Amino acid sequence: MHSSLAPSLPRWLAALLALALALTVTATAIQQAQAVTGTPVTNPLVDSAISADPWVGVHDGKYYYAATTWNSNIVMRTSSTLEGLGAAAERTVFTINQANGCCTMWAPELHQLDGPNGLRWYLYYSAEPSSSAGGTRQTHVLESAGNDPMGPYTYKGVLNLMPNGGWAIDGSVLRLDGADYFMFSAFGSDNLQSVFIAPMSSPWQVSAFGTRISAPTLAWETQEGAVNEGPTALQRDGRTFLTYSASACWGPNYKIGMLEYTGTDPLSQSSWTKKTTPIFERNDANGVYGPAHHTFFKSPDGKETWIAYHANSSASAGCGTTRRTRVQKISWNGDGTPNLGVPVSTATVLTGPSGEDGSTNGQSIKNRYSNLCLDDYNWATNPGAEVRQWTCSTAAVQDWYLDYAAEGYFQIKNRNSGLCLDDYNFGTEPGAEVRQWTCNGLDVQQWEITDVGSGWSTIRNRHSGLCLDDYQFGTTAGAEIRQWTCNGNTVQHWSIG
Repeated sequence: MHSSLAPSLPRWLAALLALALALTVTATAIQQAQAVTGTPVTNPLVDSAISADPWVGVHDGKYYYAATTWNSNIVMRTSSTLEGLGAAAERTVFTINQANGCCTMWAPELHQLDGPNGLRWYLYYSAEPSSSAGGTRQTHVLESAGNDPMGPYTYKGVLNLMPNGGWAIDGSVLRLDGADYFMFSAFGSDNLQSVFIAPMSSPWQVSAFGTRISAPTLAWETQEGAVNEGPTALQRDGRTFLTYSASACWGPNYKIGMLEYTGTDPLSQSSWTKKTTPIFERNDANGVYGPAHHTFFKSPDGKETWIAYHANSSASAGCGTTRRTRVQKISWNGDGTPNLGVPVSTATVLTGPSGEDGSTNGQSIKNRYSNLCLDDYNWATNPGAEVRQWTCSTAAVQDWYLDYAAEGYFQIKNRNSGLCLDDYNFGTEPGAEVRQWTCNGLDVQQWEITDVGSGWSTIRNRHSGLCLDDYQFGTTAGAEIRQWTCNGNTVQHWSIG
């Protein structure tokens, strides 16, 4: 526990003074708090023969990328800008062999999960069991040694998703109501390639075989072939959408469909409601064909959602090495459903993701009342490290990464310590301590950032329901930060950027 550095003013009187101080905020300070526009982006993002089935993610302010390679190497790229992924160096993070799949690796996807070994990255891919033609393709799992998406990785095994080691591809993880589920594509008893879901008992194990939640039964799902594959989740405002690729990838009508979770059991098909029309498809005017097999990712500041997908530039191109990775920002309809728009032309220059500054640094978090910045106090690096306020600087102790944790929530990680902002000892009372702890993804490390106008936001902990607070209205370097009942005072206003 810390002694207070506060003046002896009662909180109500100090609040009035804080309000007066708020009126003096300068236009310069407001401008500094605005979101940073990213480097312009052009498509194809990755113009390579090994850029189909793309995955893009953001971690610690950097972008990470993987795609189907058509060989035994799992290759990744990383860049501080989205546009930079196109020219980024390729790094082989794992090579598959007879023991862990063979010959052609498809559709890699990464998820950061809290498993038996702590917070790790898990890389899922599909491969055949041997070099023999027609082998049963299954989904395999790798685990990172630490918390770096680039590895190194070790092999964990095959996910036993279907009876008798059945064919299963295009794996992705869905977190729903505190539990993890594995989504994938497989063949049903009617021989229709469909979307299945299975409950996970660990990042590399499921506790039951998959059950089917979507089959290609609508006319637009059966063009050139009846297919549902490539499921991926999108969550917002308490709603869960499952988007998937439909029709055959070897035709120009490969497209994206959508389910919404409307029931109470994710493993029951009746809990999912299918939209009767596609949400993303070919655009002949823009010269885009077969736009699908996609993932969603957040902008570095968490304010925008983007889609990465592959597409062809010709209606006659197929399901091979002509497909290229493309990206664009999505929006939201008035009814709360995602609006993917139309596939943009390669001649269109897109405004880059918000919050992207082209550096590997994090963002400063400054209090409106004290004008001091959130600081890894005394450059500490051990779990339990203090967090205080200090004169703002460019030091790493004041750089914080906002990593997407769950819909509406972020982990806040310090660049110097590598630790995450934590509701220490699971406090729930006003005055609860805030410290740093090993990043673990728990609710005590999830923070809701709410815009209150003029570039200021509140930062509320998911577990405690309390807001990050300039405790006792401190104004000197070393002032404490704690949690307090959310009240709208300027001691609870923070600029991020």
